[in-house]
Amino acid sequence: MPSDAELIGRSLRGDTDAFVEVIGRHEAAIGNYLARRVGRQAAEDVLGDVWVAAYESRATYDGSYPEARPWLYGVALNRLRRHWRSEPVEQPASDLTRMAGDWDPWPAVDARVDMQAQLRRALARLKPEEREVLGLVAWEDLTVAEAGRVLDIPAGTARRLLHQARKTLREAPEVAALLRVPTT
Repeated sequence: MPSDAELIGRSLRGDTDAFVEVIGRHEAAIGNYLARRVGRQAAEDVLGDVWVAAYESRATYDGSYPEARPWLYGVALNRLRRHWRSEPVEQPASDLTRMAGDWDPWPAVDARVDMQAQLRRALARLKPEEREVLGLVAWEDLTVAEAGRVLDIPAGTARRLLHQARKTLREAPEVAALLRVPTT
């Protein structure tokens, strides 16, 4: 089976089906990455932009890396940033108390929402670059070196950012509450 680098090289020589194969290999991973950041609906639109941008910039791909996934995450991150800049500022929700009423059929949902809110607060303590490295390593299953490639930073810097993110999360009271461990 040819590597992604070989397929991209073939696509540069006119074999458009070769790039379609690269897309097929990574479409689910890149689509899930986008969905976790902007929701399923918006992710579908952004994903199309990612494939167009990747195809148009495939000549810049460093063929010394056999797998294109980290490069594609970098393209996706750039498209996400463009998407976020183009989004209008969200309006606050209208009176939600009317929708909720006096009846709450799902008390377990409240606990789950509280847990998610605590996790979001803990993640909000991280610097944006720490959050990105953590997300790429933890959720996208990239190595620290690959996360560095995505973010265009040295692997050592990515390792430092991941270490700092983990340290910050370990010390966050929200995480201790989630794990029910006493904070020090």
